[in-house]
Amino acid sequence: MQQSELAGAVAMVTGAGQGIGAAVTRALVAAGAVVAAVDRNPGPLAELADELSGRPGDATPGDPAPEGRAPGGPVHPYLLDVSDAAAVEKTVELMESQLGQIGILVNVAGILRAAPAVELTDQDWADTFAVNTTGVFHTSRALGRRMAERGGGAIVTVGSNAAGVPRTGMAAYAASKAAATMFTRCLGLELGRSGVRCNIVSPGSTDTEMQRALWHDDAEAAERRVIDGDPTSYRVGIPLGRIAQPADVAEAVAFLVSDRARHITMHDLYVDGGATLRA
Repeated sequence: MQQSELAGAVAMVTGAGQGIGAAVTRALVAAGAVVAAVDRNPGPLAELADELSGRPGDATPGDPAPEGRAPGGPVHPYLLDVSDAAAVEKTVELMESQLGQIGILVNVAGILRAAPAVELTDQDWADTFAVNTTGVFHTSRALGRRMAERGGGAIVTVGSNAAGVPRTGMAAYAASKAAATMFTRCLGLELGRSGVRCNIVSPGSTDTEMQRALWHDDAEAAERRVIDGDPTSYRVGIPLGRIAQPADVAEAVAFLVSDRARHITMHDLYVDGGATLRA
């Protein structure tokens, strides 16, 4: 993207502290946007803001410009648990009072509790849906309503190719992502006449901390198994022969929130190197 493509835009990115969320934040800033970066972990969030704003400071709950960081910087950290509906509404209101109207929302925040379906605990299931599905609902409701009233906006939910293809040990994660995907498509249908576009980007295996947490031996061997596939878990490999980098997913997001995608809505874009054979 060109540096000026999102000039003047204000975006909210959840799960911005690391992995795909951090990469999305970098991509949007590179395109000229101001980003309200949301996470519930203050350390990585502050580091990202420091990196992209070039000034020291610590992320403070509800404060996008901690002491030592210029208010005009491109990244403004907010501590927020997206599963808390009241906190989401309050924080969105605060963001807009401090940064201006938010025209872009990227839902990245997510957790993974890997276990066979019959061994998942009630808490595993509840926690997974609280963040991956209900969190998407909370943020999309808060900003979708505002965007519709203003006559435009773009929402992208980062889902997963697991939402469309069964995965062993990932029942809660896959189900939560499938629910978030269909919610986002329904939202796009309802808000389309208001000029609000809602799309999904569905990554496959991506080199993040979440991915590496699934690896139980050395990284090189584990990565090779992901690329080659694993018949014992009914999983094909990656035809392109590489695991995605977070930036690969971020570029797809950046495209979908830009005017270059102005006639695209309710679309689910798989960024998985062909791993699901687009089943």
